[in-house]
Formats: sequence, structure tokens, C-alpha cells
Amino acid sequence: MWKWKALKEREDGSLRPSAFRRGVVSSRAASLQLSNAKEFISLHRGAINSLEGDAAEGRYLLSAASDGTVAVFDTDTRHGHGHGHGHGHPLFHLSRAHKFAVSRALWYPVDTGLFITASFDHYVKLWDTNSTQVVLDYKLPAKVYGIAMSSIATSHTLIATATADVQVRLCDLASGAFSHTLSGHRDGVMSVEWSSSTEFVLITGGCDGAIRFWDIRRPGTFLLLDQSLSQLGTRPPLLPSPSNNESTSLPTSSKSSSSTPILPAQKRTSHKKIQLKPPTQWSHPGMASSQNRATAHYGAVNGLRATADGFYLLSSGSDSRLRLWDIESGRNTLVNYEAMSIQASKPIQLAVTPDSSLVFVPCMASLKAYDLWSGTTINSYRGHYESVNCCFFNAQDQELYTGSNDRQILVWAPSIPAATQIEEADSEGGITSIDQDNWSD
Repeated sequence: MWKWKALKEREDGSLRPSAFRRGVVSSRAASLQLSNAKEFISLHRGAINSLEGDAAEGRYLLSAASDGTVAVFDTDTRHGHGHGHGHGHPLFHLSRAHKFAVSRALWYPVDTGLFITASFDHYVKLWDTNSTQVVLDYKLPAKVYGIAMSSIATSHTLIATATADVQVRLCDLASGAFSHTLSGHRDGVMSVEWSSSTEFVLITGGCDGAIRFWDIRRPGTFLLLDQSLSQLGTRPPLLPSPSNNESTSLPTSSKSSSSTPILPAQKRTSHKKIQLKPPTQWSHPGMASSQNRATAHYGAVNGLRATADGFYLLSSGSDSRLRLWDIESGRNTLVNYEAMSIQASKPIQLAVTPDSSLVFVPCMASLKAYDLWSGTTINSYRGHYESVNCCFFNAQDQELYTGSNDRQILVWAPSIPAATQIEEADSEGGITSIDQDNWSD
């Protein structure tokens, strides 16, 4: 069994602590099942459109629904009733947060004292968590499909909005006004995502099938993804570092480069941040016109998710396709994700494990987990009665939370190890079957 082998290797020092931790987390994430020890009591009376955990403490779950309500749950049930068997009642429930459906809810990246909501009533609101009052609001010209804030930003506090309007607007929390208006999409914008490697790059996906990259310090789009521009597999692995008695050189002849075998998809291990190149100048206006019409999907782009290292971007579309893009080259990696059915009427929320090994995709009434690099289906989670709209992976506890049109929030957790059960029994003053013998009273 992998765990016992890894424990042995960790004991004799042949396995590093970081590698051991990654292996344990990956194995737990791949063995999720419907939890019978934790549940959330949903008070929503409409479809749940958004689930978001806080990055500051990794403890609080924010949910938003189509009936205009917002709720906050405590995922750490040890602070509740039942010593690990939490009842999951919300800490608070806002029954009239918005007039119409709440499409997205986000925590402020560095503090749980604030959260942001977006709605089909054209408003984006900033809330104080302690007083549950609106601190700031923005009126948009159309219904809001999604919002995003950069988790690594240190020089700005901008909220990017995706609306039914063709323009992308950035709301500045410092000034309380709109700071940027980005024009380029030919139809409404359904999804928005900040780069995880640089705080100034914004990624948007539109109903026109286009995925555009913006540098908010400069006007215009500097990268437009085209599904016809592809590379087989992800980028080749980095060359090994040269030792003292050998040197490494790149092939220079076309013959040697053409004879290099095509490698299967695999993750790059370098942690160097991406330096995005400035936009190139087209030599002819007709060429620029054709480039501006490039599409990433045959239909609306309803989901975006960047990997934690900032090297790759996942996109889902109303064409029921999931694509993996190399951000540095801007090319489709041609990873063939197995058959899926994605709803096209509304945005969906994708989730990726921290080590970028698995991606969770809402597929109608089920949720599917795919190997991010090979596209094979790892598992299919069925528990909801209607279409699943959103999911969030809790990296701290390796738990998955899903929200659906059936108004329920389900918890998917790895099986509890026997050691944990022994600790729980000891904390409750009981005697486990392992400790019992013929002389026990």
C-alpha cells in the first residue's frame, strides 16, 4: 500500500517531507466520497450558484443562491457540536442580499472581515462580515455573471466584473469608482479570472467564444487564445541542470529537433514566474482583423481557472469541452478530456487541487474529476438531484463542496483514517475495539 511504503521511505530519510505531504494530499483528494460526518444545512430557496472558501483562514465557506440570499458556514466542525460530527447550520444567512439572483460571491483575499457579491440586479456589493451591512456598491449597466479579485495583488484592490455587456469593468475599492473599462469582446462576458503569477494580468471569457488576456497597465488585449493553434502535450520538461563535469546544450539543427519524440502531457516543475511578452505588431490590417476573431470554444466560455503555478489555464465552454492552455505560448495543449456534458445557460465554477493534479468539473447532475495532464476520468460524484453549478476544493482538509439547483450543499471527504477514529474515541473517554481484551470491564 502506498501509505505504508511512503511512511517507510520517510522514516529512513529517502523521501522528503514536502514530497510525502504532496503524496498524502493527492491520495486523499483522489479518494473522495460523500461524507456522513459533516453536512451543511442550506437555508437557500433557490439554486446555489457560488461556493467560495476563504484563503486567509481556510475555514469559512461562503454560498450564494438564485433567490438573492447569501450564507456563511464554518467548515471546522470541531468548534461546533458533536466533536467532529457537525450539524452545519450557517453562522448567518442574508435573506435579502440582492433583489435578483446572486451569481457569484467572493471573500476578500486577505481578510474574512469583508466579502463581495454580484447579482443579476446589476449590482456588485461589498459587505462587512461582522455587521452584515453593505459598505460599498457598484451599479453595472447589465446583469453580472461573475467577479474576481487577485489573490496576489499588493498594489491594487480591483474587482473585475463579467457582465452581459461587451465591456469589462474594474471596480476600485480604494476610490469606490470604476477605474478601467476594457473593450474587445463582441458579446457579453461570462467568466473572468486573474492570473496567479502576476497581479496585473486579467483573463476574460466571452459569449463570443473568445478568451482574452489583458494587462491593466496598458490598453488593449495582448493575447487572444486560438483553438487552432496547438501543441501536442504540454511544454517539454526543463533540461536537467548541468553537473560539474558535464554541460547541457540545446539542439541547433532542424534534424535533431524534428527527431525529438513528442512527450505526453506533464507538469512543469520550475517555479519561475512567467514574463509575458508585449503584444506584437501586425504587418497588415487584415491580419489583425482575423486574429481578433479567433475563438477558444465553439460557444460561450462559461468557466476559467488558472493553475496555482500560473503556467496553465483551464477553460470550459457551452460546447461541452474542457481545454488546457499553455499561458506562456498561448497554445492549446490538446489534452483530450473524456466525454462530459456542461450546461450552457449559466457560468460554472471549476476547482483544481493545489498540486494541479485533478480538476473538478460540474457535468449536469454529477461532478467529474479528471486527471489534469492526461484527461482521463478519475471519479464521478453523484449525489445531487439536479444540475451542479459550482464546486470548491478545501485544500486544508482535502474536502470538496458542491452546490446545485436542488438547493443543497454536499460535502465530499476522504475516508477517515483509523487513527482519527481512535483519537476521537479517546477524546470522548471511550475504549476502542483495538484496546479491548478479555479482561476489560
